[in-house]
Amino acid sequence: MARVGLTTERLTQAGAELADEAGFDQVTVSALARRFGVKVASLYSHVKNSQDLRTRIALLALEELADRAADAVAGRAGRDALTAFAHVYRDYAREHPGRYAAARTRLDPETAAASAGPRHAQLTRAILRGYDLPEREQTHAVRLLGSVFHGYVSLELGGGFAHSAPDPEESWSRVLDALDSLLRNWPTP
Repeated sequence: MARVGLTTERLTQAGAELADEAGFDQVTVSALARRFGVKVASLYSHVKNSQDLRTRIALLALEELADRAADAVAGRAGRDALTAFAHVYRDYAREHPGRYAAARTRLDPETAAASAGPRHAQLTRAILRGYDLPEREQTHAVRLLGSVFHGYVSLELGGGFAHSAPDPEESWSRVLDALDSLLRNWPTP
């Protein structure tokens, strides 16, 4: 019988915390059962298996990230919106590395469509409206921004900038300046 107080939401939150502490790849139903001091079988009334748990963590992370991004860009446009949006991703990854990794997990098409993932693209497109990009170019720009933000964050979290000058903060600022300039002068065919 499941331990009183265990719910799917509580297990998902605990799994997200475990992901931040130990790494997303270390999140399993067994690890979570040990964390709660219960038998693995008692968790199966709340989650199907480790993959279901990881998917729930990914959905939680996408939701948290979309909420933060929406709050950060509200009422902003142009470079201010771009910078606020970029900082949300970078700060979230630093604060919650396991959840950030979870947010990068490939979801099946139905789950992805029902997730907060589409909100991320909508928020990015909202930022792009401040740059007057033609609609036919927006998907390219959304992909560029996602690639740059996630690439920079991944390299930084992996220690890729730890042993060389200049400071990563300076590079981050320059990257955002360059993106702003590119978006203001987007090349169209």
